[in-house]
Amino acid sequence: MNAVEFRNVSKSYAIYDSPGDRLRELLSPRRVKRHKDFWALRDISFAIERGETFCVIGENGSGKSTLLQIVAGILQPTSGAVAVNGRVSALLELGAGFNPEFSGRDNVYLNGSILGLTTRQIDERYQEIESFAEIGEFINQPVKTYSSGMVVRLAFAVAINVEPDILLVDEALAVGDVYFRQRCMRKVHELRQRGVTILFVSHATADVKAIGDRALWLERGGLMELGRTEQVVAKYLAAMVEKDSTYRKAHPAEKLVRAAPVHAPEIVEGIPNIDHRYGDGRAEVIGIGIFDETGRPVAMLDPGSRVMVRISVRAHSDVSMPVIGFMLRNHMGMDFAGTNTAREGHELPSMQQGDVLTVDFHIDLPELYPGSFSFSPAIADGTLAAYTMCDWIDNAIALQMARGEGEIYGYIHLPCKIEVNARVGKEAAAAPPLVEKPIG
Repeated sequence: MNAVEFRNVSKSYAIYDSPGDRLRELLSPRRVKRHKDFWALRDISFAIERGETFCVIGENGSGKSTLLQIVAGILQPTSGAVAVNGRVSALLELGAGFNPEFSGRDNVYLNGSILGLTTRQIDERYQEIESFAEIGEFINQPVKTYSSGMVVRLAFAVAINVEPDILLVDEALAVGDVYFRQRCMRKVHELRQRGVTILFVSHATADVKAIGDRALWLERGGLMELGRTEQVVAKYLAAMVEKDSTYRKAHPAEKLVRAAPVHAPEIVEGIPNIDHRYGDGRAEVIGIGIFDETGRPVAMLDPGSRVMVRISVRAHSDVSMPVIGFMLRNHMGMDFAGTNTAREGHELPSMQQGDVLTVDFHIDLPELYPGSFSFSPAIADGTLAAYTMCDWIDNAIALQMARGEGEIYGYIHLPCKIEVNARVGKEAAAAPPLVEKPIG
């Protein structure tokens, strides 16, 4: 029996031009239609096996959250059938299910009881919930006094400790800090190993590739692709790059207006994808591109070739010691390699408000396995030992590594020189060993 199954599921919302139209439609003797139907989901079918980690990706407004709310039982489909087998624990919209007037402790017990746990069962789990949330004395304060990150910490701690059969995770984790997101992802991996079914919705394609067994790509409520995570994510990212390119061609004036104050022909603008972004905002990455030696954009990475990673940044205030670099991640979301101007011994000039700087990294690609690799650009202020992050963009651009001429065993082929020692002759091999004789 599958954990979750959707059979031709559609969901529509009634959209009214004004609040009064809703009342007029309700009071009309013949129920004259005064609304428009907005279809958040259209004829969606899929099945999630028990113990599987199933990811849903797509742009904002594609229907991801609606799908999760149907699984959680918050919404009912307009048509089609949904089967959910097992206890569901959901981390959906920020603070959903929390009473802002209650303390964190009270909300733990409230949520636990809603999920079917007895007071005794919650007592047994409470210490672990409090410990994982790490919000200190705020656990006894009203939730309305919490920051958004604290709400997420408590909500996630509750969701994972009620022993769910099915865990639903929406974009709420994006609100948390990097430290807590890493803890959450480790916990998700732990739940996977325990056989918990996970339905994960995120814009963070690196996280999706790291944990997903399969993925579903939604576009305007329709199913665009369903299959192995790596393949679905690659097609999704390619579509987003194409969409961004089409937009930029259709709005050349917008690009010229932004570039006008710079007067630098090497500037690159446009970020194909943003999974997660953080920093103090004193400077920002405004573009990244991958080019070959002739300056043409690269559509695929070739093992053994030379590429140029070009990153352009703009300062919004003074940055005394700018450091620009990038991180290369593999299809599992693991940090594979990275570098920056400070690491390569190149000191950049200080930047003032409005300054734009472009840095080119010329890289000889080793022979890597044919997977998908993403580049995460960043600008910081400081040194390698102590710095402040101004802007970091997770997985800004992803490219597929082409298959080389030979097989790659593991992740990378190491350049290797082989020498074969001359074999010892038969006569020498058959000769008796030398025996030292005592003197005297």
